Amino acid sequence: MRVLLIGANGYLGRFVADRLLADPAVQLTALGRGDDADVRFDLATGSPGALTRFLDAVHPGVVVNCAGTTRGGARELTRHNTVAVATVCEALRRSGCGARLVQVGCSAEYGPSQPGSSTAEDAVPRPGGPYGVSKLAATELVLGSGLDAVVLRVFSPAGPGTPAGSPLGRLAEAMRRAMQSGDGELRLGGLGAQRDFIDVRDVARAVHAASLSAAQGVINIGSGRAVRLRDAAATLARVAGYGGALHELDGPPGALRPTIGHPRTESVGHRVDALGHHRTEALGHHRPDHLGGRGERTDSEHAAPAPHPYPDGCGSWQQADVRTARDRLGWRPRIALEESLADIWMEAACRI
Repeated sequence: MRVLLIGANGYLGRFVADRLLADPAVQLTALGRGDDADVRFDLATGSPGALTRFLDAVHPGVVVNCAGTTRGGARELTRHNTVAVATVCEALRRSGCGARLVQVGCSAEYGPSQPGSSTAEDAVPRPGGPYGVSKLAATELVLGSGLDAVVLRVFSPAGPGTPAGSPLGRLAEAMRRAMQSGDGELRLGGLGAQRDFIDVRDVARAVHAASLSAAQGVINIGSGRAVRLRDAAATLARVAGYGGALHELDGPPGALRPTIGHPRTESVGHRVDALGHHRTEALGHHRPDHLGGRGERTDSEHAAPAPHPYPDGCGSWQQADVRTARDRLGWRPRIALEESLADIWMEAACRI
């Protein structure tokens, strides 16, 4: 099976590439903007006709799209997350290769959820920010394309490679700095949000399974369990051997900077994406370079207003209903959050 992977250099894409390369039945070709891609092509500016000619030449059986961005304003998000997917869909329609499309989406498409609930694929999407809107528009393009296609809505990715600017990445960095300086206490904000964290290696397994399946439509990829960032911080402290006190700052996530809930976003496809997206993504997605910050204090002298109390637009709670992934892909998450956090800490601890 020949697979064309778009966004192989991104946070999620790197692990998807590793997973696909481990399958001896897969012949992998990477397409992207970077110099190390097999074929250089920018989906945001390239024409569908040029991509069609490449598809006809390579003739893949599956196209996996991990590309996208979580950085920038509405125009840039639309160009890289929506227009790019429109280019892929149009090229596949014109091509004679008949390839299946596996599109990596994001839980930010759903927006806020009722605390205590599990979000299933039939939930009405109500994205709370431009990133979620741009990803939802891409999903609608895929679903309306008439192609053999599936969209994997990835919740909050975690684990090795987690971007230093993501909520969990910044938490690890703040803890590293505290331990390095001998600080016996760590003041953190935005710990009240609850997110469904899923290890990037489990996400890669899901993409591989979706490539081999006949499933269509939208399928959630998550752990099925919401975790409060406060609890993730406590687990990370235990993994890191940090014996200091964790003090939670008052106020909603994003009320102070730097906090866990006010991420600086990065690129999903060629840098990210998830978490939270997918970067993953801000707190979901989430992205690619996706607490502490860069040596700043976390007290009121650095207070700054946030544009949204939950910058990923997902409110205080997200938890996936993952029964569809189990039933249609034969997929279940395998890697516990503690292992993901241990890998995040290992990388943070080695940072100079």
